[in-house]
Amino acid sequence: MPRITVIQSSPDVPMDRFAARLGGGVRLVLAFAGEEVPSLAEAGDAVVVLGGQMSAYADAEAPWLPATRALLADAAGAGVPALGICLGAQLLAVAGSGQVAVAAPPGREAGLVRVRWRDAAAADPVLGPVVAAAASRAGGGVVSRFVSMHADAVVELPPDAVWLGASAMYPYQAFRLGSALGVQFHPEASVELALRWAEGHDDVDTAALAAELEPHADELDAAGAVLADAFLAQVRAHAHAVRAHSS
Repeated sequence: MPRITVIQSSPDVPMDRFAARLGGGVRLVLAFAGEEVPSLAEAGDAVVVLGGQMSAYADAEAPWLPATRALLADAAGAGVPALGICLGAQLLAVAGSGQVAVAAPPGREAGLVRVRWRDAAAADPVLGPVVAAAASRAGGGVVSRFVSMHADAVVELPPDAVWLGASAMYPYQAFRLGSALGVQFHPEASVELALRWAEGHDDVDTAALAAELEPHADELDAAGAVLADAFLAQVRAHAHAVRAHSS
């Protein structure tokens, strides 16, 4: 079973649906509770960095962020599969010399986000199956729906990044840097978790968000499952190749 290190930066931004999808090889690091972020050599076969309530630059507030950025950069450069979600994607962008805007205009992107996939996404090892699933739906198209909840945003990709997906509100919804994938949306989040997040933000109408998300709950679950399964397949392939090479 592949070993996956998951970094959690806020107590209210958990693995949620990914806890079941990623299997029993997960090592959950509760960085917000003082658990140390491991080095790449200690991280196992893959790295996942979850979202959080702080900015990607808030090193004084969240002193584990420098080590998390370093871990993402090391993974991306070493061919180790990594997935950065929301804050995790922003940390990946900063680690690769991209830029994140704090409290970015045009404001918070909350609720149902429609991600339009760029051509390169179809060949991505993790997003390719997501794109294929979107294209196979009645009416076709290359748009997937996910939960979104963020006010900061990537505004400049790392120089070596591949741009993979955009929304109408924020362009950089998905990108790849080496072996690391960053997604601004929340493929791991259930509707129930999204509504708990909404209750913590004065600029979000929780009732309106529920009305927007709940009719698409099954679609959101399915899209998140496809992404998680594709990431896990990439991790297994990488782990098998490493073990075969070392034997």
